[in-house]
Amino acid sequence: MEFIFNYQFKQSMLVKQYLQRLELPRSFISNIKQTGSILLNGQPVTVRKVINYGDELVLLQAPERGHDTVIPSFIPLDIVYEDRDILVINKAAQTVSIPSIQNPNTSVANRVKGYYLKQSYDDQVIHIVTRLDRDTTGLMLIAKHRLAHALLDRQIRDKQIAKYYYAISSKANWDKHGVINAPIARDSQSLITRKVDESGKEALTEFHLVQSFSDSALLKLQLHTGRTHQIRVHLAYSGGPLIGDDLYGGPLTEVLSRQALHCGELIFEQPFTKQTIHLTSSLPLDMQQWISTRNAENASKLT
Repeated sequence: MEFIFNYQFKQSMLVKQYLQRLELPRSFISNIKQTGSILLNGQPVTVRKVINYGDELVLLQAPERGHDTVIPSFIPLDIVYEDRDILVINKAAQTVSIPSIQNPNTSVANRVKGYYLKQSYDDQVIHIVTRLDRDTTGLMLIAKHRLAHALLDRQIRDKQIAKYYYAISSKANWDKHGVINAPIARDSQSLITRKVDESGKEALTEFHLVQSFSDSALLKLQLHTGRTHQIRVHLAYSGGPLIGDDLYGGPLTEVLSRQALHCGELIFEQPFTKQTIHLTSSLPLDMQQWISTRNAENASKLT
């Protein structure tokens, strides 16, 4: 992978100082020095070389060969966006993000590995930036190399990546807008579930009411913290667990037998071009069917 930087400062400095000014991760620079190379105007140099106005600096990263423990799967991906550095997919329900004992070869990571092999990409390491629960659908952000991963992780830490979820709550009477501010901790009675507890970490979930039905409501939510199962826990705590989320007390139905939660909007900055990327994903069929049924019921009551 080749990364090109054009030096535009009037004052000369060492390449090392310039890389620090670019705020590139130390681990990335260390890897470049060990396994890659640094070119200044086409000539190999060390970080002690002086760089001047108008110079071209190229960082060459050795290919990331990947881990043999990730078994490639050639189940097709629903790709929403792709460029040299980033891949965004639309994840279906019943798909885990990373391999596990129960799902060793059907996870998103397995499928991305198979896609990379099919495309003959040099970099084969899977860098998942944003994960989703097994039965949560929607947009997942994946970096295609270690530098993109590091820079996108920095955006997450600086709260510069916005993710919006759509959820069907089993409670109808929500305010038009609000924030659920309740700390989340591990549940001592379970290895899986979380709960609202004063001993937990700060958790903030902002919601907007999109549409209300007789027995449920469609909400648009934004996480301002990243706790495990945060939306699921907060909605259950507020008296309206997700439809289909039996783990947190939500009702199971024939149409929705999994938690009705979908990551439907993702906004981030392309870390190299600085372009704002704004992606959307339509609600999955089961959530659409639930809403259509409620809208039909409401229409029949008015006639």
